[in-house]
Amino acid sequence: MSWASSPGSRRSMKANRGRDTSPELAVRRLLHADGLRYRVDYAPIGGRRRADIVFTRQKIAVFIDGCFWHGCPAHATRPKTNVDFWAPKLDRNIERDRETTMLLQQAGWTVLRFWEHEVSSDVARAVIEAARSPRVADHS
Repeated sequence: MSWASSPGSRRSMKANRGRDTSPELAVRRLLHADGLRYRVDYAPIGGRRRADIVFTRQKIAVFIDGCFWHGCPAHATRPKTNVDFWAPKLDRNIERDRETTMLLQQAGWTVLRFWEHEVSSDVARAVIEAARSPRVADHS
């Protein structure tokens, strides 16, 4: 028995990517064009918690979170079917995001979180500013 409530739902959820999403690719293109180099889908402090874009020397971890999976206050929706499965799963994602941010910050990392719906050029501008900031660069 599948966790999905329907074959269509299963296809849709399986099509979701864990990395290289359109918003991530758009931001990465802009960062690269600006001369920045970074790691992709990298665990900054080991373990299974991976950031979308990581600047290891500056200790900056960038996350571009999906509205559905990470509980965007403006766009998140909750499934109406199979609620007993989805509610705890989505709630745990949000809790894990908070834990990850806290762990990284305690380890001296700068954490930048953005939503998938944010304008790529605005996200890239904020990341570029952080990566080139003398304050952040002192972490190396």
